[in-house]
Amino acid sequence: MATTAQGAKIIDGTAVAKSIREEVAGKIKSLQSQYPRFRPRLAIIQAGERPDSSVYVRMKAKAAEEVGIEFKHVKVPEEAEVAEVVEIVKKLNEDESISGILVQLPLGSHVGADGERTVTEAVSPEKDVDGFHAYNIGHLSSRASDPLFTPCTPSGVIRLLDSTGVQIAGSRAVVLGRSDIVGSPVAAMLRHRDATVTQCHSRTKNLEAIVKEADIVVSAIGKAQLVKGEWLKPGAVVIDVGTNYIPDATKKSGQRLVGDVDYDSAAAVASHITPVPGGVGPMTVALLMVNTLKAAERLWEETRARRIKPLKLDILAKVPSDIEIAMAQTPKPVAQLAHELGLHPDEVELYGKYKAKVELSVLDRLAHRKDGKYIVIAGITPTPLGEGKSTTTIGLAQALGAHLGRPAFACVRQPSQGPTFGIKGGAAGGGYSQVIPMDEFNLHLTGDIHAVTAANNLLAAALDARMFHEGTQSDKALYSRLVPSKKGKREFAPLMFKRLKKLGIDKTDPNELTPEEINHFARLDIDPETITWNRVLDTNDRFLRKITIGQNPTEQGHERVAGFDIAVASECMAVLALTTGLADMRERLGAMVVATSKRGEPVTADDLGVGGALAVLMKDAIKPNLMQTLEGTPVFVHAGPFANIAHGNSSILADRVALKLAGTEEGDSSDRVGYVLTEGGFGADMGMEKFCNIKCRVSGLHPDATVIVATTRALKMHGGGPDVSPGKPLAETYTKEDLVTLREGCKNLAKHIENSRKFGVKVIVAINQFSSDTPAELDLVREQALAAGADAAVVSNHWAEGGAGARALAEAVIAVCEGESNFKFLYDLNLPIEKKIEIISKEIYGADGITLSEQAQKQVETYTRQGYGNLPICMAKTQYSFSHDPKLKGVPTGFTIPIRSVRLSAGAGFLYPILGDMQTMPGLGTRPGFWEVGLDPESGRVVGLF
Repeated sequence: MATTAQGAKIIDGTAVAKSIREEVAGKIKSLQSQYPRFRPRLAIIQAGERPDSSVYVRMKAKAAEEVGIEFKHVKVPEEAEVAEVVEIVKKLNEDESISGILVQLPLGSHVGADGERTVTEAVSPEKDVDGFHAYNIGHLSSRASDPLFTPCTPSGVIRLLDSTGVQIAGSRAVVLGRSDIVGSPVAAMLRHRDATVTQCHSRTKNLEAIVKEADIVVSAIGKAQLVKGEWLKPGAVVIDVGTNYIPDATKKSGQRLVGDVDYDSAAAVASHITPVPGGVGPMTVALLMVNTLKAAERLWEETRARRIKPLKLDILAKVPSDIEIAMAQTPKPVAQLAHELGLHPDEVELYGKYKAKVELSVLDRLAHRKDGKYIVIAGITPTPLGEGKSTTTIGLAQALGAHLGRPAFACVRQPSQGPTFGIKGGAAGGGYSQVIPMDEFNLHLTGDIHAVTAANNLLAAALDARMFHEGTQSDKALYSRLVPSKKGKREFAPLMFKRLKKLGIDKTDPNELTPEEINHFARLDIDPETITWNRVLDTNDRFLRKITIGQNPTEQGHERVAGFDIAVASECMAVLALTTGLADMRERLGAMVVATSKRGEPVTADDLGVGGALAVLMKDAIKPNLMQTLEGTPVFVHAGPFANIAHGNSSILADRVALKLAGTEEGDSSDRVGYVLTEGGFGADMGMEKFCNIKCRVSGLHPDATVIVATTRALKMHGGGPDVSPGKPLAETYTKEDLVTLREGCKNLAKHIENSRKFGVKVIVAINQFSSDTPAELDLVREQALAAGADAAVVSNHWAEGGAGARALAEAVIAVCEGESNFKFLYDLNLPIEKKIEIISKEIYGADGITLSEQAQKQVETYTRQGYGNLPICMAKTQYSFSHDPKLKGVPTGFTIPIRSVRLSAGAGFLYPILGDMQTMPGLGTRPGFWEVGLDPESGRVVGLF
């Protein structure tokens, strides 16, 4: 440290500031070597072109560049109103790429002190790198709290004091000045360091005497050379913050810069002193860099933190009904949950208090992240009562998220109201492992199924209307109505060019088409016998399976036999589940084939002109729905295709969003990785097989493991136990220990493990514990699972204990998912359709072979000729057996799979053979579940829903 001629040591602010900037630069480089995406960024808002302001901004920009902080200069006109600047500040607050915000004062001449305060207070305290926000100033003034940032100049003062080695604690300090920018913050910071502080100002009496007692003098009073050497206590440390200009004829400008302290006289008395310039000035900008780095580090941690605040469960020994448990828990507001996940407010569209849709833009924002671990939850061949696969999915998510502190997302299908009011019930899970609010989950949700129903039925209406109009009009009349003249001019609708191209017609003027081209363009010439498009309804209604339409006289005899499917069996639902984005959905909906023309050509939704309208009806449905578990962990509920008559998986988009939210940044340690649990419907021979062969082909995603859910009840049934039927008491075999029957039934579990291994995935068996299970039975299932090749087998009691009951299962999932997946597909898409069906039947179901009906054979030939032969296969079969016959339990052998017909889902992108007597519209039983459902007239709450 240099010494003045008078004897005081010079506190070189320039040198200290340089060392601080080097320290900041080094830390940024170190962080970026570990986290390449770590990018501190400072935004400065400047109004107008004031020369002094521009100089200050350039100084800060230069310093930022030197240390590796990106710089954003936001210029606004000098006349900009306060409200305009505040809007700019708000956008910068919301911009994750901006670490710190600084408003260069003054603003325009029309903006007073109140206006400037309004603007600076608009800056988020988390980005207030100037340290002037009331939040930060207030916390600085309190002994009980610390500010997020301290103002740069006062921080510089303290750093300079520290550089002298003088002890602050116990010293008497005098601060001259009481501004919010320097005086008051410095006084507060000195008090925090245990100095005895006297703060003086323009009205302080006996100023000289007060200063004389000080060990430390900080002057920020704005009066040139006010403090004289004789005022100082010998050995005092003097920090001069003043910047004042006095006349000096020797200078080219006619003036020179001095501080508040008379330097020459003070240097003869003080032990340490700062020069002006070269003292405090350089420190301000250096500390701004420190604050910006600090802000960037905090923001970086926050964006990666994903701190889920679990909800506490009040677990009772006697487990109440599902709806009683669900109604007893108060969910957290979904906006809070979204914030905990790291979603931005503009990425979340609220549907009431506890449901929200998530914008797909989040995929772009988080595209750089490495996906989290991807686990498909499957099961053994179930009983009609279900084996708790949804319950296990939710319980495991609760265990991972609420008990092990790992980011964990459950991705489940939206339940159809068919089974909700029928026999099976909803799909929210059960016991202390549920999605809540479960009544909203099971009823309507955000209306996605209704959107699918509307789109499906619009296409059905368009199909029949087109056939009617073609059957009642000449070519000329039909063409004139399809391409009408408006104000003397005829133009093709934009979508019509797609059909023209398909037909090989390259004309753009409707008047130039030849009569033959008009006929080809206007007449789809649909063969009624080839129509595969049914209307749909989200209700189990057996009497709509086969109907006659067009009976009214106004339809002029254009009757045909048609039918209804359940809404979730619609190809529109499959498209929703398999789409990868809005543009992709539009193309898929337009490509859906509804029939074949008499010329043998496929007729699509776009041929009918309705593809764009279908996309409009489903534009909101494409966004995944966010809900939560009983313990406050996130659940994505999206799409609901059945697994027996469709591909039975929730949406690719929900999985992708979850995988990014659960994902990691480059440089993150492995313990930060999250888990996405996506459920495949029914047994692993159905939901998981279709997940692997269909969903993974489209998404490009590969699972890290599969969890196969097993129960002693189902295994005993497959070991020869009596039938299990809804509404009937369970036989004694299922409620008492029976190791012989159970051992035989474990062959079904072993077959599912073997099947899973054929896809190259790791297997964890989750033994879903029932209250009647004995330790010996649970041990037997575990032993048999491991002997069959499972990587882990764990008993889980999440139904009765929530996430705590699935903790061991969660730990097994984490352990097994270490390392990469060896995933592979079961068959090559380029194989003939019949061969692909045969591979699934033999390899997964254990069949000897397949037989195709005459209708199925004809359909296979048609689809191959039309260019659809390279699509994957989606088998529509019973969920109650590996075979086509629900009566064949265990691991049946010696059977042949009968293929009744083969349908084309060109938009969804698969062919689905229908096995045996599979129905695409379920029916209601004698005692449907709706008997129990009602409303509490006082509270308006749903009662009796499971």
